[in-house]
Amino acid sequence: MRLLGDRGLGAPCEEVTDFGPDLAKLVEDMFATMYAAEGVGLAANQIGVPLRVFVYDCPDDEDRRHLGHLVNPRLVVADGVTVRGPEGCLSVPGIEAGTPRFDHAEVEGFTADGAPVHARGTGFFARCLQHECDHLDGGLYLDHLTGLRRYRALRAARRAPWAA
Repeated sequence: MRLLGDRGLGAPCEEVTDFGPDLAKLVEDMFATMYAAEGVGLAANQIGVPLRVFVYDCPDDEDRRHLGHLVNPRLVVADGVTVRGPEGCLSVPGIEAGTPRFDHAEVEGFTADGAPVHARGTGFFARCLQHECDHLDGGLYLDHLTGLRRYRALRAARRAPWAA
């Protein structure tokens, strides 16, 4: 798992052009990594692969499970009320902060075999979709923090046992 400070986390990912068996294997490996880390989402660059791919197994606010993956995703809708809710990241382990996100999000992309797919979410699942799309653009949830929240999260990251 790549951690805060790794250069690969801060760079935009490349579009996937080969929808072959290597991509299917990557998606499978990403699910295994996400489950082992007890996360609800994982972007490819978090494991050192700079491709536009993410996986998720995430509940929404009604506790409905959303399971899937997106290749070359595009965040096409992010709207509704802005909710400040707890957010963490597998690349910033053990640190959560109240992060503002839209309560509704829609993402379009493809499956590993090239079929079009559309994911729509509200609440916590909308937060997950926005979070993973941020990763693929080279961003972290910390980038959405301001003021004291940002200061405290970055201070905690500097003091974390995994900090470089």
